[in-house]
Amino acid sequence: MPSAPPLQIPIQATFDELGTPLRDTTFVVVDLETTGSSAQACEITEIGAVKVRGGEVVGEFQTLVRPSSPIPPFIAVLTGITDAMVAGAPRLDQALPAFLEFARDTVLVAHNAPFDLGFLKAGCERLALDWPGHDSLDTARLARRVLTRDEAPNCKLATLARLFRSATTPNHRALEDARATVDVLHGLIARLGGLGVHSLEELRTFSAQVSPQQRRKRHLADALPVAPGVYLFRDGQGRVLYVGKSTNLRGRVRQYFTASEMRTRMAEMVGMAERVDPVVCSTGLEAEVRELRMIAEHNPRYNKRSRRPDKATWIKLTIEPFPRLSLVRKVLDDGAVYLGPFGRAASAELAVAAVHEAIPLRQCTKRLSIRTPSSACVLAEMGRCG
Repeated sequence: MPSAPPLQIPIQATFDELGTPLRDTTFVVVDLETTGSSAQACEITEIGAVKVRGGEVVGEFQTLVRPSSPIPPFIAVLTGITDAMVAGAPRLDQALPAFLEFARDTVLVAHNAPFDLGFLKAGCERLALDWPGHDSLDTARLARRVLTRDEAPNCKLATLARLFRSATTPNHRALEDARATVDVLHGLIARLGGLGVHSLEELRTFSAQVSPQQRRKRHLADALPVAPGVYLFRDGQGRVLYVGKSTNLRGRVRQYFTASEMRTRMAEMVGMAERVDPVVCSTGLEAEVRELRMIAEHNPRYNKRSRRPDKATWIKLTIEPFPRLSLVRKVLDDGAVYLGPFGRAASAELAVAAVHEAIPLRQCTKRLSIRTPSSACVLAEMGRCG
């Protein structure tokens, strides 16, 4: 009697493959008050933000911001924020970094997001700060996709706040408007559940149109591993178009073929791409270092200049009788040992700290001589300075 064919048991997709559930996504809903409508010519006067996860508020952020010029009278009437109110407020160089820290590793949400994010990005540019590259969501745009005209004659924040029975009435003050936007966001997410949208990736796709070109290329991500590493987009001749890194190769590359990818140059790159090659790494830090080295090796046309290795940080082991580690921007032909490159100085500092924990290298800056004895530093007495 012939044996029965082996039973094919379906494999449940992992959460990485399904996407990030909306209930596990941390959102920071932000609203700004400004001196006008132009992000380049005007300034922020107030930042208000609410951090939510799983439908619950987990934190709030609010600060007035002192602009460099007087607040126009009609803006003061509209918002109620006067020059006297902001006279003792922090400048943008204090307020913006504090907000970015509050919003770290979250999805930014705003009502008419191009306005608020435009001011935040312009502020980062003025202060020479790196924009963190947050995922973002526009509740006004999402409402236009979810609601009918019968439900909401327009998508103004006040209209939607009434529709979803927000406990907060928008009043052109940043924190109150952010709180109202939270209620609108939760109301829209509840509607989306009935439309089969349950993950962050599905929400991105739903809130914007995906081009036919992006849809055709989705299969390029299917064979990639769910692991940290570097990915290389290549054209039909095998030339490297773009190099990137991620802690989840498959999930990150999939985003290039969804509505969340809105950069014009990336759309052009995706149109030329014929395959994606992965380089699996053990850690995210290794992926960051490999990414910069591969950018230097291939010089891909679609990588921004800001990602070039000449902007990176290296760790240098100095040539001294008692060598030290230092952070440098350039690699010199001086016989020293260099580690890197690191895309961020903070990553290099973490690596230096890890080396110091493992190896008692010299950390003090006191001049030392082999011939002249000198007293040990405090770290040496602790066994942490070689």
